[in-house]
Amino acid sequence: MTAQMTAYRLLEWEKAPQLVTVDVPKPGPGQVLIRIAGNGLCHSDIGMGLMPASIGELVGWSMPFTLGHEIGGYVEEVTDGAVDTYGKPVVVGQAVALVSPSSCGSCKFCRSGLDSACPNGLAGRGYGRDGGLAGYVVADAARSVLPLTNVDPLAAAPLTDAGSTSYHAVRRAVHLLEPGSTAVVLGAGGLGSFAIQLIKAMSPARVIAVDQHKARQDYARELGADETLDGVDGDTAGALRELTGGDGAAVVLDFVGIDTTIAAGLASTRSGGAYGLVGAAGGSFHGPWMSGLPKDASVFTFQGSCISDAQAVIALAEAGLIRSDYDEFPLDRVAEAYAALDAGELRGRAVVTPS
Repeated sequence: MTAQMTAYRLLEWEKAPQLVTVDVPKPGPGQVLIRIAGNGLCHSDIGMGLMPASIGELVGWSMPFTLGHEIGGYVEEVTDGAVDTYGKPVVVGQAVALVSPSSCGSCKFCRSGLDSACPNGLAGRGYGRDGGLAGYVVADAARSVLPLTNVDPLAAAPLTDAGSTSYHAVRRAVHLLEPGSTAVVLGAGGLGSFAIQLIKAMSPARVIAVDQHKARQDYARELGADETLDGVDGDTAGALRELTGGDGAAVVLDFVGIDTTIAAGLASTRSGGAYGLVGAAGGSFHGPWMSGLPKDASVFTFQGSCISDAQAVIALAEAGLIRSDYDEFPLDRVAEAYAALDAGELRGRAVVTPS
């Protein structure tokens, strides 16, 4: 008889996900079966349940599917010839994390190492295909498996998306962070908390974290932020300019992405600096380009991260240079975990363990 497991699945478009019983999947050629230790939750999961069929089918999603794209666990079964992202054989019982973004490995972007821009990666584990809010998941080993040595799989799970995406943003702009420079992190939540640590680990810059929650401001300081500001409003850009001697910050990373953070972030970026829009809250900028944009600066945005980002951020965690804090929830309390995430009540990332 086929073994079964509990999974948190989207069963219909525009319907709330449900806990259901499904068969444990079987790995195919080049794949591995992972016994899940923990799956990190992401705000994007919440929006997936609201997506209409017309949009989901356009990007290649198939209903039903199991949610969850931040996965850490243990190798349960290996098919012949399966190798990890470093090209090394995958071993049964090995502790691993799984690359969160999907990519084909053969397009011009993947071949150049920019797999975050892969046009074939719109569907993946937890977004259109079965993900990690279950007992087991199948993964293509060579594009997915990240071996772990010193980091627990539960702590590693958030590194595969929140940590890696933050690393991708910091990597894009770290060359501007010289001694005496300032970096601003707008939003000190799941991604921003990693960005604070990464900037401090990878540069000599001063870090200013901006968040509307007092608890997150305190947490940001614990992680290394030199200063914090309360929320984002019409006075934020002026306050940041004052804190940077009128010049603005060398780097501003916006992990919120609403109108007010975009406007404040652009206005706070110095000439020749960089503003990175990472948050996907749907904001826009309507100011005049001549006076509203920083002169000679870079303005960039992206979605997700590259395999090399995941490898690098896990290496930093294994070296003890960054940490991955999380609040643990069992699978039968997954709805409660999402509610806490949406309300901004979590200290770190929510990680769900199989029931």
